[in-house]
Amino acid sequence: MWDEQVGRAVAAVVVAIVGSLALTWISGRVVRHAARGRYAPFLNTLHRECHRPWGATLVVSGTLLAVPFSGITGDLRAEVLHIGLLALIYAGAWLVIRILFVFEDTAFRRLPVDMADNRRRRRARTQIGLLRRLTAVIIGIVALAATLMTFSQLRALGASLLASAGVAGVVAGLAAQSVLGHVFAGLQLAFSDELRLDDVVVVNEEWGRIEEIRLTYVVVRVWDQRRLILPTSYFTTTPFQNWTRNEAQVLGTVVLHLDFTADIDVLRAEAHRIVDASPLWDRREWVMQVVDATETTICVRAIASAADAPSSWDLRCELREGLFTFLRSHHPDWLPRARSELAGPVVDDAGSPTTPARSGGGSGRTAGGTTGGPTGGRLGRPGSGGPDPATTRGTGPRGRAARAAGTRQLGTRASARQQQIADAVSRRTTPTAEA
Repeated sequence: MWDEQVGRAVAAVVVAIVGSLALTWISGRVVRHAARGRYAPFLNTLHRECHRPWGATLVVSGTLLAVPFSGITGDLRAEVLHIGLLALIYAGAWLVIRILFVFEDTAFRRLPVDMADNRRRRRARTQIGLLRRLTAVIIGIVALAATLMTFSQLRALGASLLASAGVAGVVAGLAAQSVLGHVFAGLQLAFSDELRLDDVVVVNEEWGRIEEIRLTYVVVRVWDQRRLILPTSYFTTTPFQNWTRNEAQVLGTVVLHLDFTADIDVLRAEAHRIVDASPLWDRREWVMQVVDATETTICVRAIASAADAPSSWDLRCELREGLFTFLRSHHPDWLPRARSELAGPVVDDAGSPTTPARSGGGSGRTAGGTTGGPTGGRLGRPGSGGPDPATTRGTGPRGRAARAAGTRQLGTRASARQQQIADAVSRRTTPTAEA
């Protein structure tokens, strides 16, 4: 009797499983055959995403339908039905979640972003993605709650907890404050239009694009292919730059430091030629101006508009390279140069360097070597109105010749003394072989 009952149960289960698998295969063939024309992408995606959860749902449903014909009775039948019900709940939740993915993919396919002005479509894609994820979370919670409600003990526990639902809610809220904060921040980002998929942003001094927006975190694809993962609450509590908030068009800036002798009109004409010949310029705005000046250079800034941030970056690089090529080939003297004025020391008769005497009022040594007064004139002998005989001695031809010979001799000695000083400084600054 027992063997007959077991065989009957096994046969009923096998028939149910085989029938369910056959129905799954037939339905798949029907869907693939119908995937033609304008509905082909939707049906192909539906078959690809829902084939397995649909098969699992059919197998579980067939098994539950076969239990009354298996001859199983008593507690064993109740346990089998309970397990089958739990499997059906999770299989159904899996199928519904995959169907949500199908609708999301269909919506994304109808909202392409490969166009110039795609701001509204990116906003719609962001909201649809977050709604799908939120719905999937809700479906998972409902499936878990339905699972727990199948147990009579947990149903009684849930009824007893209704009275303390307020306290339990407060405790749960405090425990999950961080997670719930990120979830609500993600919903705020999606429906307040603060951030969208493929937005160009600057966060933590990193330039990148929004690659994913989840309920609890955001993925930023940095320009060098790195991924920056930030919590959604970061974008609601921390300032950040959004270059595509209202439109994708941006201005690119190139700054050059040039010499004061640079001709700005010639440089502006060359910059306009480079920008006008570039396909990256959107023909919207361009300007070149001198925006600042330092002690050694002038600061020239060129601004050109582009359709989006990547085009603006490439346009900036192209303009900068073209201007430097033009300066190096045609006007290298316009590049920054350092200017300095050198004044050599004056060596006296004794060979010691002294500060050069400045001309002008005040006491000082005159050209003749005597000490002058405030007017720089020659002083007479005290008590006399005429010149000092010592200063007028040797005014004839012989005196002039002697003074010229003495001057040449002093000049020769001074030059020799200067050369000695220079050699001494050179020896002091040149490292020795031992060093």
